[in-house]
Amino acid sequence: MTKAFGIRFGTVGIIAVMVGLTNAGAVRAADGNAWPTKPVRIVIGALPGSNTDFFFRAIATSIGNTLGQQLIADYRAGGGGMVGSAVTARAAPDGYTISLVGSGFVMHPALMKSMPYDALKDFTAIGLVVESTQVMVIHPTLPVKNVRDLVELARTRPGQINYGSSGPGTNTHLAGVLFNLLGKVDTAHIPYKSTPPMLVDVIAGQIEIAYPGIASVTEHARSGRLRMLAQTGSRRSASAPEVPTMQEAGLAGYVVTSGFGFMGPAGLPRAIVDRLNAAMVQAVRQPATVKLFTENGVDAVGCTPEEHDAFNHTEIARWIKVARDGGIKPE
Repeated sequence: MTKAFGIRFGTVGIIAVMVGLTNAGAVRAADGNAWPTKPVRIVIGALPGSNTDFFFRAIATSIGNTLGQQLIADYRAGGGGMVGSAVTARAAPDGYTISLVGSGFVMHPALMKSMPYDALKDFTAIGLVVESTQVMVIHPTLPVKNVRDLVELARTRPGQINYGSSGPGTNTHLAGVLFNLLGKVDTAHIPYKSTPPMLVDVIAGQIEIAYPGIASVTEHARSGRLRMLAQTGSRRSASAPEVPTMQEAGLAGYVVTSGFGFMGPAGLPRAIVDRLNAAMVQAVRQPATVKLFTENGVDAVGCTPEEHDAFNHTEIARWIKVARDGGIKPE
């Protein structure tokens, strides 16, 4: 999940995820028509093969079986997810166009002067699918044993210890900004175009710190090429239960997570919201799905629409404050 987050309309890929049909009961929508009576389009603001696409595919068949209709993935990559979200914001609130959004959805308001939608007013929260936790990793030659040691070392070397990110304004960037703010240190930001080249450089010792997803560095940590100091969630992820959280490691208030969830356009009828949420929760909580998510470094959620809405409000307000306090000016 670039610098100005410029919106670029690329090729739209549409892949129908075929699902079995059942005699699921219909829900009466506000206009009096039964829902769903045709396939439901899921707008994904990323490319096929992305994390968002993976999460969609993991639960699409189950949701489709419950609803009795196909789910169709409509790929609208660009703007760090904004292109896809804009499609849903402009859609009719009839339940046939829904977005699956990632961390950019709650971070963009802190980083953009103008956006093609209002993240809080133009959408209806339906529910979080998964929560992805990042992890602070360091090059093994850095002479620290834990986060407290790193804070003390960074205070003696202002601006001399570097952290990499997958791009300006991404969650890996803001994770470093929050570390600087709460640790009262000055680690220098080195932006990359994506996570892979960033990891290559931290493994090579070109940079000292990074905040990637847990799954992307597990094998590197096991081999000793990297060291995990702490994970960024409010609680330990099932993917790395032995690694303490940043708060447990002594940095009070430090939480960085990426929530991936379904968002519909504003005014989506409650009956449709409830029906889709129930199908999503059922899919997410299946043991095989929970296992799949855990193996890939994320935790299944399956929360209520109200909890998802509260999450969006809290996260948007929090990242606006972090960006302001960290001297990041919206562009």
